[in-house]
This record gives sequence, structure tokens and C-alpha cells, in this order.
Amino acid sequence: MWKKIKENQMLLCCGEKKRIAVFVSGKGSNFSALLLRQKLGLLKGKIVLCVSDNPHAFALDIAKKNKIETNVLSDPSNADEIISLLDKHNIFLVVLAGYIKMIPSKVVEHYKRRIVNIHPALLPSFGGKGFYGIRVHEAVIKAGVKETGVTVHFVDEIYDHGPVIIQSKIKVKPKDTPQTLQKRVLKVEHSIYWKAINKVLSEKGC
Repeated sequence: MWKKIKENQMLLCCGEKKRIAVFVSGKGSNFSALLLRQKLGLLKGKIVLCVSDNPHAFALDIAKKNKIETNVLSDPSNADEIISLLDKHNIFLVVLAGYIKMIPSKVVEHYKRRIVNIHPALLPSFGGKGFYGIRVHEAVIKAGVKETGVTVHFVDEIYDHGPVIIQSKIKVKPKDTPQTLQKRVLKVEHSIYWKAINKVLSEKGC
């Protein structure tokens, strides 16, 4: 009860909610989790745009069902196209949710400390180019580490490298497979991403 009240108190924000664009490449489980928090009134910002490099991404269907505008990038490396799109929609915060393309450095600079990403490991370990999806958990199991987790961080010009916003740890169980570990880590992702977004918005005066 008190936890719920405390969460609702976090949502008090001066003025209109800041507009959020979510970038996706695949099925969009984190996107769905964020939309759920938005429907529950727990997300400080408002998701108004879903952007993808993949015209077949299931996340685009999720966006359309929720009446959120979608856009498929003609060239994910075209910084001017991305900036024009985001500025057109008055986007304050960019959220990467399973987006596997590199954000152009010009976009990173234009939205400095206003682009966030979630990674299924404790960065700086098991991060960087090529470390996404099940590959991350395969590497964790192979390395024999005792714990893993989730990192939410600001995006810079290097894959999985920007300043950390939130990290959450879980134990790696002796009988874990990459698949079972991925499933448990994904639950953590869904539980903390919205909190990290709220933290960023709060620190920026919302």
C-alpha cells in the first residue's frame, strides 16, 4: 500500500509530460512493459513515437494497436533524418528498447544525455558491439561468473558505454542455461526500465 503511494508521488511533475520516442528492432518486450507502466500512470513521460530500423519488427504492431505513431527509418545511419523526425515530434527523451543499430554521433550530441539504453548485463562486462540478445547470456554462462544483471545507461558514441543510470544484480544459478538466464534477466529489465526513465526525467526537472 505505502509502496504504491510512494510510486504515485513520484509522478508529480510540473507541466505537461515530456514526450518520449522508443527505438526498437524486434518484438518489443521492453516497449510493451513501458506501455503497461504508462497505462497504469506510473511513467512520468509520455510515449508518442515508435521508431524502427526493421519494417517487420513486431514492436511496430504493438505501437499501432496502442495508437502510437510509428516510423521506419530509411537509413539508420542518417543522422539528419533521425534528428528531423525527433524534432518534428518534439521529443524530449529517446529510449532504446532492443534497438541494435548504432545511434549516429550527431544524434547523440544533439540529444546529449537524453538518449537511454537498457543492456542485459552488468556493464562494462559483457557489452559492446555484437553483445545483444541471447549472445550476452551465452557469454555470461561461458565465463562462469556468479552474478549478472541489468544496466540502464545514457548513450554515447560507443556501444554500451555511456554513464550508468541504474544497475540491478541477480545471481547466476548453477543450472542456468542461456535461455533460463535470459528469461530471469528480462523480468528485471521490465521492472527497472521505467524507474530509470523516471529518474532521468526527475533529474531534468520534471
